[in-house]
Amino acid sequence: MAVKGETKGRILDAAELLFAEHGFNETSLRTITSKAGVNLASVNYHYGDKKTLIRAVLDRYLEQFVPVLIEELESLHSRDEITMEDVFHCIKRPLVQLDDFRPYGASNFMSLIGRGYTDVQGHLRWFMITHYKEALNLFTSAVCRANPSLDPETLFWRLHFTLGASVFTMASSTALRQIAENDFARKVTTADLIDSLVPYLAAGVAAPIEQSLLLVSDEQNGTL
Repeated sequence: MAVKGETKGRILDAAELLFAEHGFNETSLRTITSKAGVNLASVNYHYGDKKTLIRAVLDRYLEQFVPVLIEELESLHSRDEITMEDVFHCIKRPLVQLDDFRPYGASNFMSLIGRGYTDVQGHLRWFMITHYKEALNLFTSAVCRANPSLDPETLFWRLHFTLGASVFTMASSTALRQIAENDFARKVTTADLIDSLVPYLAAGVAAPIEQSLLLVSDEQNGTL
């Protein structure tokens, strides 16, 4: 008979794989219990409900990811000048280390983050803001230092476009690495992928605002 810790771990492992592959909304507790080889009462005992289980799955990664990210961001803030590439490179070490923590850890983590948005899991946003406020504040202030001319609304959209590109790239990293190896005869690691992604993301966030967009906004506001 499995001890409590083993049962809890099996539930988390099964939920992680199913959530990452099928999403939060499409994965039922019964599907999770079937894959984990436990009964529904075990899930209720350890986690209470599905929302709590979702947070536990993500939190297992965040507890590894966030402390390293804070170290990187604090070091970054000690510099006199920083760029957007510097900010995004702070995510490299904590993300790469997730592959040592769990098999395909970086890919699964980013898939789960993406699912939190596409499945409209508002409670996850509340959970992250509440429990990891220090890291979020450090990251936001670093972005603002690197891009002082961007207004809050523009920054909001660009960071979410950045998240979309990051989630797709990292969640699809296994397939992308295989394609790169077949097409270019080059092995690509998670670190290599991040190094290639960062300049693209940084350029997008720092890109000048198109004048045409400003004109449309002015027309809508009745200022032209």
